[in-house]
Amino acid sequence: MEKKPVKITDLTLRDGQQSLFATRMRTEDMLPIAEKLDSVGFYSIEMWGGATFDVMTRFLNEDPWERVRLLKEKMPRTKFQMLLRGQNLVGYRNYADDVVEAFIEHCCEVGIDIFRVFDALNDQRNCRAAYNAIKKCGAHVQGTICYSLTERRLGGPIYTMEYYVDKARQIEDMGAHSLCIKDMAGILSPFDSFDLISRLKESVAIPVHLHTHYTSGMASMSIINAIEAGADGIDTCLAPFSYRSSHAPVEPLIVALTDSPYETGLHLGLISEVDHYLESIIPTKLRSFADATHYAGNDISVIVHQIPGGMITNLASQLDQVKALHRLDEVFEEIPRTRKDMGFPPLVTPSSQIVGVQSVFNVIMGRYKMISNEVKDYFYGLYGQPPGAVNEEIRAKALKGYHLGTAPIDVRPADILQPEMPAAREALKDMTRDTGDILIYALYPMTGLEFLKKKYGK
Repeated sequence: MEKKPVKITDLTLRDGQQSLFATRMRTEDMLPIAEKLDSVGFYSIEMWGGATFDVMTRFLNEDPWERVRLLKEKMPRTKFQMLLRGQNLVGYRNYADDVVEAFIEHCCEVGIDIFRVFDALNDQRNCRAAYNAIKKCGAHVQGTICYSLTERRLGGPIYTMEYYVDKARQIEDMGAHSLCIKDMAGILSPFDSFDLISRLKESVAIPVHLHTHYTSGMASMSIINAIEAGADGIDTCLAPFSYRSSHAPVEPLIVALTDSPYETGLHLGLISEVDHYLESIIPTKLRSFADATHYAGNDISVIVHQIPGGMITNLASQLDQVKALHRLDEVFEEIPRTRKDMGFPPLVTPSSQIVGVQSVFNVIMGRYKMISNEVKDYFYGLYGQPPGAVNEEIRAKALKGYHLGTAPIDVRPADILQPEMPAAREALKDMTRDTGDILIYALYPMTGLEFLKKKYGK
């Protein structure tokens, strides 16, 4: 029987550790298993992007560019993949096009092969510059749709089958080499998974991949249904970094697909050796960063609040800092209300942080007694077009006295931004002319500068 190959992307070194351990895994703890991971047979390894860049410079005092170089030396055969937030890159706002172009060019120079590109609002205008830069460098564009809901199942006023098909066709028309459905909160039900992947395979010619978290407990079922519906690739983690708010483990999937019409081609023996190593470093190096607010391996309440894995640990940390961890459940209840006010954005970085922080403000201080600058920017349009109608009363309150004006824009946000790289180079001219360093500063002018001062002993 001829078997269909299923491409497996491993997320352990990026989204797995981000979801479970606040992205605190260090490069030195990745290098001992790099050669074995390179021999397992993964289609790609997502080892960078997302929160890794920020956490490395802010908390770990590591050069993020050096991580890619060091791992690439030990993993020359496996494609390196990163998560890129469109015009946000790996930051928390839209950057000018010259920063996007310089960043992607440098990513390709250090060894990134596949760019999973998404926009937090699914506003594909915010991905255009990134697509163009990636294709110019000859790398792979994986266009991505953030999966979200307003109901418990696919449908409702915004997130319908037609919504996702339309976005997929936009992505294909923009020249993406593959398509990914990014279910960051684990809310894709198994039957919706089958229907959605089936319809996408009928609607676009490019390969379709599925990314789904385990938060609700449905991920493994949704993955199997996606494979049967024709998915070309799926995402998993190694067992020690899976489950909870992370992803489905790859090990049982390999066993489940044995003697089936599908083939992963992965080396289970090598995976066991890597699993053993990961188990050994969790107690001493990572466990203190894990979410300890509940014991259950899944959280079905995610269907209501839709909080993605990496955001749960951040919310708990923020509330703990102001001695209000006991109010976490109130924040979970507030998030859907705040999200509705903002036009039902998918909850993924940076929109998840924007909604999450404002929800904390609303619980601690009273609803919209204090409005974050990011919420004001959002209502003005600096993050793009919200998927649904916003609360006009709240928007008017947010934009009252706003420094850019009270009428929101409707153009691509980057169209109103001036080039940023010349100023970044000028600011660092007495410290460094290294492109990677300049990009760190351009992305994070405050925390990035502090990192660079330490790096150069200033």
